Amino acid sequence: MTGIDILNGGFVRLDDHMADDLSVVNSARVSFGKKTDHLTDADRGLINFLMREHHGTPFEHNSFRFHVKVPIFVAREWFRHRAGWSYNEYSGRYSEMPEHYYIPDFGNVRTQVGKPGSYTFEPIPIAEAMDVSETIDMINGHAFRTYNYLLAKGVAKELARTILPVGAYTEFYATCNARSLMHFVALRNDTNAQYEIRVAAEAVENIFGTIMPVTHAAFIENGRVAP
Repeated sequence: MTGIDILNGGFVRLDDHMADDLSVVNSARVSFGKKTDHLTDADRGLINFLMREHHGTPFEHNSFRFHVKVPIFVAREWFRHRAGWSYNEYSGRYSEMPEHYYIPDFGNVRTQVGKPGSYTFEPIPIAEAMDVSETIDMINGHAFRTYNYLLAKGVAKELARTILPVGAYTEFYATCNARSLMHFVALRNDTNAQYEIRVAAEAVENIFGTIMPVTHAAFIENGRVAP
């Protein structure tokens, strides 16, 4: 299925879906006992009307199932979205954690200035960024070497994993409907969101726009606000 590689070895893949623009139209028009098999200009207008007037339930009668691989800190931000989402994640208790961790590109090593709610983030000089990336690599590598040492000593996976960093990658399945998806991308594919979750949300939005192009266009036209 459709997939997008992100964040140095992570990905967002559409594992399966039961979604199209007609699902919105037919969910709305069932009130009048009507159903159509072909999208018309009137149907496109209806989708835009529903989006503009915040009639949200017609956007719930569909489903997207994503397979995602991202750093743990990105997954934890993603999992804050609970309404209309269902998750199942890779278990470090039952399975050995693969040695894969996030190292930011030099251009994404940034400084943080300001107060909560009004931070600004600016890149730091390249020489300093290289040192930061090397330090992150060194510390994460040491954590995984220690993890593997503990496993070799016979320590249970559920305990050995406690020393792993939040930059380690995890995998999960995430299922949602279009309404919940739009709420997610409205918040996370936004300049105020952390860069790493924004990259993941951009991938989700690109897939959404491919599967439900009319709905996505109405979402954009009406200010990127979930109905």
